[in-house]
Amino acid sequence: MSSSINLSLTDELRAFIDHNTGDGSLYATPSEFLRSLLREKKERQEAAELRYAILEWLSGCYRRTGNPILGRSAKRYAAVQLPLPQVTDGYS
Repeated sequence: MSSSINLSLTDELRAFIDHNTGDGSLYATPSEFLRSLLREKKERQEAAELRYAILEWLSGCYRRTGNPILGRSAKRYAAVQLPLPQVTDGYS
């Protein structure tokens, strides 16, 4: 299902979109460019939510079992990943 949205942009944002669309760029149209940005944002948000769920699961396993390997795994996983971005209502 296709739907439309109208956006008001600053001149700076419009120039950024124009610079990234059209001949010689990866995206043919502004719509294609913006859809790609929105998909990337959605994927990052979903990945952050999954990462949070994995950390919660590992922590819960450690709390239930007291297994130090699970505790270390959770700490290592948390340490090597980027900090969790704020999960919002999806509108920011």
